[in-house]
Amino acid sequence: MTSATDATPSIASPRSPRRPAARRSNFELYSWLFMRLSGLLLVVLVLGHLTIMLFLDDGVQRINFAFVAGRWASPFWQFWDLTMLWLAGLHGANGLRTVIDDYARKDGTRFWLKMLLAASMVLIIGLGTFVLFTFDPNIGS
Repeated sequence: MTSATDATPSIASPRSPRRPAARRSNFELYSWLFMRLSGLLLVVLVLGHLTIMLFLDDGVQRINFAFVAGRWASPFWQFWDLTMLWLAGLHGANGLRTVIDDYARKDGTRFWLKMLLAASMVLIIGLGTFVLFTFDPNIGS
């Protein structure tokens, strides 16, 4: 028979002290959510754009400088095209960021690819926004 002193042995404490759980941001969650919502909105914007440009406005043969000047004279169409530009740029960059994370093996390579991606995204979206806001329909006169 075992006495009270021969009770089950206790497990020794681990060698390293218990650390609090690492705090993680919700960036990936918000990134995932942005991809889904921007994708849905882009489908609506792009299909609306194609429907108007190809079917309701007599097709691509009508598109020239005067057509663009008339279209961008309206703040509605400027906002529509600006929204498409920003969402497409951010949506594509976010997707490519995920691809870089998945396939770049070295931390340094991953860092520089993301820097190149960020710089190109800022350049393209910045230039597109600049053109939309500074477009002059009277450039020839």
